[in-house]
Amino acid sequence: MHRRTVHFTNAWHGTSGGIRTFYEALLNGAERHRRHVALVVPGERTSCDRRGEFSRVYAVRAPRSPLFDRRYRLLLPHRYIAARRSAVWRILARERPDVVETCDKYALPFFNGLLKHRAGDGRRPTLVGLSCERLDDNIRVWVGGGRLADTATRAYLRRVYLPLFDGHIANSDYTADELRAIVDRHAGSDWRLRRLQGRVLVGPMGVDVSGFSPERRSEAVRQQLLSSLGSDSTGTLLVYAGRVSPEKHVVGLPAMIRHLVARGINARLVICGDGPLRAAIERSAAAEAPGRLRVLGHVDRETLADVLASADVFVHPNPREPFGIGPLEAMASGLPVVLPRSGGVLTYANDDNAWLAAATPEGLAQTVSCVVRRPALARERADVAFDTAQRYAWPAAVATYFDHYDTLDEARRSAAWSPSEPGRVGQPFPSLNDRA
Repeated sequence: MHRRTVHFTNAWHGTSGGIRTFYEALLNGAERHRRHVALVVPGERTSCDRRGEFSRVYAVRAPRSPLFDRRYRLLLPHRYIAARRSAVWRILARERPDVVETCDKYALPFFNGLLKHRAGDGRRPTLVGLSCERLDDNIRVWVGGGRLADTATRAYLRRVYLPLFDGHIANSDYTADELRAIVDRHAGSDWRLRRLQGRVLVGPMGVDVSGFSPERRSEAVRQQLLSSLGSDSTGTLLVYAGRVSPEKHVVGLPAMIRHLVARGINARLVICGDGPLRAAIERSAAAEAPGRLRVLGHVDRETLADVLASADVFVHPNPREPFGIGPLEAMASGLPVVLPRSGGVLTYANDDNAWLAAATPEGLAQTVSCVVRRPALARERADVAFDTAQRYAWPAAVATYFDHYDTLDEARRSAAWSPSEPGRVGQPFPSLNDRA
């Protein structure tokens, strides 16, 4: 029997980053493992892209995000609440999944409640939440911190988000700890959380070790980038790859360059990525590090692989990175990496394969200067980092996720219903031919 999973996410657009990279790897893995994988994402129009015998991507027409980053579109509740009119329900009727996974903490999780109500516990798929970021970190960045915000975040996770699922997968222990803390604290008094004990699993992301490689290093690429920043080959070429947005804590990068110059290092930085802070970063760079920072915007994977292999140091400023595919890609490219000593990057980064720093402009600059002035040690750590990246190749990561889906599905289906958790017999999915 071929297992069937359907995956929902709003974190998807034409040039989106880590979550899209993960799902592309999962779709590729579907063919190797001969498992049916369907991905449902928001799009400009409703369509179906069949990737192979076992994989397909459904786009459901959705509006652009009204806030934060308008490159994204959002599948909002009114897009799936009406069963007979919604493409979402027709997709489920076609796919008949064993597992439905949702990678979203805001608009999409409520679909699980509707699915439980319509199909009943005995006939519905197993519902899995994929956490690729911590809610508390995002709330602090986008809304603000403080005791009230933290209390509201924990209440939402406890009373709304966590109970909507039969199990959860997080991309790192750092991400999972937020969920586990609530489950462990309240499991004794809430059966909905008690059934999640042991069902918050960790599945690290991966890296394309064939696409990112030291063999792509090109002195011509390095010199071209340095020249575009007004430097000759004696300059130190730094690179950051990722979203240019508040949750990535990129605003301090121009100040980091200023501190490096004050230390006597001819530093130049290229940013591979785009986002809502691009204009702000460019203004800050013009004031603090004129001519030394360039935002390349979105670059394709081939170009990114060439840049990473040809640079001198990779810098990642986010102290609360949930996992960090970008640093792993830099490691696979043979590049020394400077990372904060915190967050999900510690899943794979340590003092043997990376340069761990205080996540401030001064702290990052101090650590980059150590990399530049100790080239032999930098090469040694980069070699260890390369070996680390090989262990996180996408095929192994995808296999772990498929195992996790099976584990959570089997755990739910084998568990006896307790008196406080009665099973229900509901209606099956609407037919593909259902129309208003």
